[in-house]
Amino acid sequence: MTVEEVLQAAHEQHVKFVRLQITDIFGTLKNVAVTVEELRQALAGYLACDSSVLEGFVDHREQDIFFRPDPATFAILPWRPRDGAVARLICEAVTAEGVPYAGCPRGILRRLLEARQGWQLLVGVELQFFLFHTDGQGNPTTITHDRAGYCDLTPMDLGENARRDMVLTLEQMGIEVASSHHEAAPGQHAIVLKDDHPLAMADKIVTSKFVVRTIAQRHGLHASFMPHPLSGTGGSAMTLALSLWRDGQNLLCDPTDPTGLSRTAHHFIGGILRHARALTALTNPLVNSYKRFALGPAAPALVAWSEHNRNTVLRLSSRRGVATRLVLRTPDPTCNPYLVLAALLSAGMDGIDNAVEPPPPLEGYETGRSLRHLVKEMGVPRHLLAALEALAGDGVIAGALGEHVMRRFIEAKEEEWERFHSRVHAWELEQYLTTF
Repeated sequence: MTVEEVLQAAHEQHVKFVRLQITDIFGTLKNVAVTVEELRQALAGYLACDSSVLEGFVDHREQDIFFRPDPATFAILPWRPRDGAVARLICEAVTAEGVPYAGCPRGILRRLLEARQGWQLLVGVELQFFLFHTDGQGNPTTITHDRAGYCDLTPMDLGENARRDMVLTLEQMGIEVASSHHEAAPGQHAIVLKDDHPLAMADKIVTSKFVVRTIAQRHGLHASFMPHPLSGTGGSAMTLALSLWRDGQNLLCDPTDPTGLSRTAHHFIGGILRHARALTALTNPLVNSYKRFALGPAAPALVAWSEHNRNTVLRLSSRRGVATRLVLRTPDPTCNPYLVLAALLSAGMDGIDNAVEPPPPLEGYETGRSLRHLVKEMGVPRHLLAALEALAGDGVIAGALGEHVMRRFIEAKEEEWERFHSRVHAWELEQYLTTF
């Protein structure tokens, strides 16, 4: 859509308010609302805000930034009244001089994609979340909405109605949904989004999380994307299915190769694995994220690739030819999709540019070598601080994100780790208070 088409659509659909949305460094959606009378000025990039909205810091380094809306992202929020409707526009941040602001994640991804024209990455997403009951004051509890399991249906799956409304709302906003189902843990659900280009997919991910939480609230529930909210169950992932294209050809496949994979695919895998430990700080940005890597039959804890081994960070799809895809299993839904996709593309292209050969696929374990032994040799970082240290030492990822975002992200996450480390937790009291 052009600016004039947005203005016309807003008039025809009786829009009264427009939410100008932007995603901060940590993946949180922010917004400023303007009335439709101010929409033309907003589309011209005249709305100013403090840069702390993107960075979570307030100090002497802050500056004014300006919201630059992307007209193509104009959408009506379907759950709001049609008379006096509310719309949204996704924005990027620029300086007063109109220069892209270095701390804007969406701008980072867009500029990286522009620099890699000719290579086309497509991304599919499975977004997982929990539905919890709320208490009498509307606060979330950890009481799951049902006790159903993987792909169960009504009456076991009590979230079916809420999930259906989420899917219908997403489709009304132009987001194509491939499928949805109940996940393995009680109260856990998944929505699968059809493949799209990285910038569009990142927009869809942040919008989908917003929609899921909004619709859950309208059903009297709390939707949580916390990676591992419950002990004794699996956590929530945000699995990414990747394919690489040029001139309409899937560059990952080679029918003449015994594995069905091209040399480009091998090098793309090699690049991702080379940078996997640094990527973990971005794909798993919370202290809680690392509970998902607790050793188990489905924990994506090994920096390796395979077709069938569910302990590897990368899996190869079972289908070949144009359907060949690589599945990255480490991300959780609290990550910033703009930064993750920017870093992931840079890692994969580093592998292609430098012909990085991956290790052989890891389908099984040698006799006498358990998962615990392998994790010590080839595991992902087991906690946030280790992941941050890996990120700080990775020049390719630093080049993709820029010094500004790298410094702010690491600074904030190190502080988060210190806050966690300074607290005494219930497990420690249960384990040690009586014994020692």
